[in-house]
Amino acid sequence: MGNKKKRKYDGIFRANEKGFGFVEFESEDMEDVFIPVKSVNGALNGDTVQINIFKPKTKERRAEGKIVKILKRDKDTVVGIFQKSKSFGFVVPDDKKFDTDIFISKNKCMNARNNDKVVAKIIKYPEKGKNAEGEIIEVLGNVDLAGVDMLSVVKEFDLPNEFPLPVTLEAMGAPKKVEKKAMKGRKDFRDIHPLFTIDGEDAKDLDDAVYVKKNEDGTYLLEVHIADVSHYVLEGSELDKEAIRRGTSVYMFDRVIPMLPVELSNGICSLNAGEDRLALSCIMEIDKNGIVVSSDVCKSIIKVTERMSYTNVYKIITNSDAEVVKRYEKYVDDFKAMEELATILKERRLKQGYLNLDIPESKIILDENGKAIEVKKYELTFANEMIEQFMLTANETIAEKFYWLEAPFIYRVHEEPDLDKVNETNKFLFNIGYKIKASKDNIKPKAFAEVLDKIKDTEYEKVISTLILRSLKIARYEAENKGHFGIASKYYCHFTSPIRRYPDLFIHRVISEYIASGYNVDEARLQELYGKAIKYAESSSDSEKLATKAEREAEDIKKAEFMEDKIGEEYDGIISSITSFGMFVELESTVEGLIRFENMGANEYYIYDENRKTLVGERSKRVFKIGDSVRIRVIEANKLLRKIAFELVTEEE
Repeated sequence: MGNKKKRKYDGIFRANEKGFGFVEFESEDMEDVFIPVKSVNGALNGDTVQINIFKPKTKERRAEGKIVKILKRDKDTVVGIFQKSKSFGFVVPDDKKFDTDIFISKNKCMNARNNDKVVAKIIKYPEKGKNAEGEIIEVLGNVDLAGVDMLSVVKEFDLPNEFPLPVTLEAMGAPKKVEKKAMKGRKDFRDIHPLFTIDGEDAKDLDDAVYVKKNEDGTYLLEVHIADVSHYVLEGSELDKEAIRRGTSVYMFDRVIPMLPVELSNGICSLNAGEDRLALSCIMEIDKNGIVVSSDVCKSIIKVTERMSYTNVYKIITNSDAEVVKRYEKYVDDFKAMEELATILKERRLKQGYLNLDIPESKIILDENGKAIEVKKYELTFANEMIEQFMLTANETIAEKFYWLEAPFIYRVHEEPDLDKVNETNKFLFNIGYKIKASKDNIKPKAFAEVLDKIKDTEYEKVISTLILRSLKIARYEAENKGHFGIASKYYCHFTSPIRRYPDLFIHRVISEYIASGYNVDEARLQELYGKAIKYAESSSDSEKLATKAEREAEDIKKAEFMEDKIGEEYDGIISSITSFGMFVELESTVEGLIRFENMGANEYYIYDENRKTLVGERSKRVFKIGDSVRIRVIEANKLLRKIAFELVTEEE
């Protein structure tokens, strides 16, 4: 037999801090391939590479491969800490998966000082054991300076920190008040009945207003009015091009990197109380079972009656604060009707298999210098739930309507999980008496929802919710409707946040064109919009991934910063995950840290059971499993490394 030519595969290299990595592929049919340290061949995290597979996959292990060619570098700039010596310097990257320090010659240091955060441009990539070489192009400031940590994240993810001048000038030209000519042909909802925005106390861009009325026959009227951003951000304008480039707003504690300039996002597009505003309105009639029996979408003019906070609305519906109830007494019946309808909508969703994943978010409070002074669970009340149910219903209604019109559209897609992932989760669930019922041809949200219902209010709730979340696919945008598994919905889109998400803005534009043309859009225009829907769905999905990574990174930094002065303190926590190198423990505050084997007690060797996700002490036979309560001591917290480490407080102490 002659030499069999090796097949080459292209993919993205994902590095591990220890030097090895994995190559992932666009095709969902191909599993990740393991790349050992000796086969990385100078590739860096995020690079597009070509590999040969030299060890095929078996039941016991993944396929192993070797990087034979670097097709495209992911980064040409790196953010890190500058370390200076007499005749040269190094930049130590913030991204620990970037497996090389950057050598900086003396004449390319840009007068950076020791321990300055800097941005370095890579001139020469690493090869044959040599470091990468670069030049400093921006000095952000000393690592301990207020705000430098968040600015570093902005630079690391190459987030757009400022609007280009043409965009700013265009935004400044936006009207301060709604013009009379813009009201022409719109349905007028002003002064008919009260309209409310319900948001967090510190929200500035208010893009949704609601009204609920209970009819005498037991049905409900639900009005969801969304800021008509597309009226001010015209297709092809400088504002539009920049919004496409950004794709989404990014939220990082003391700063927001908005998709649109403040003149729009906090000004003419924000549904501020007492001011005329242009809107796109979804009006729904809902029966007593929570089914939308009729709906309409129209261009409108509205005036919000009251700006409400989640906190105050919750106090009203629970009658827990006499002063607040008295202040808003003329609207109490309106909020009670909202509570009633939201309860019906939620119950119907839960019956359909809506995944009510109760995973608490973190609320991180900063002082005036931007330093983390408190970390706690973000408290959600039924007031938050009410708005979520109304927005979900509007999003579904709009998606279904325009699906049957065969309109060019951007849908929010969440496909069913892979059976392998479900089986993996079931291996753990089996040990505590639960199972997600699923087969290759039958993976339904209901099966997941049933398990979530059974573990509600048990010690396993948080852990199993997290495990189920990890088994699901990531939601994304597509020009084709494929349903939303997590919401148990056949039709779903993002319609309700055009100030901060581009897909919402795009479909507003499509809806407006359909309304203006009497639902008879020209065929050539339809084809143009189809092409744009495909393009913008992909770019918006990419922008969302980047924003999520940046927001998580910022959160990790601030949590580590908060714990830096807590070294030696003890806390109770719950084991959130177990790995082959130790276990992660989450505290009541949502702070999570790693306990490595060497910090789990002296003279003990732990055996890792991958199927059961447990650690068993060889000598003591003590078993640690996900969901167990443990006592920990903080032994390390480093915001620069974005790292928190604990040790187990043992009974012998």
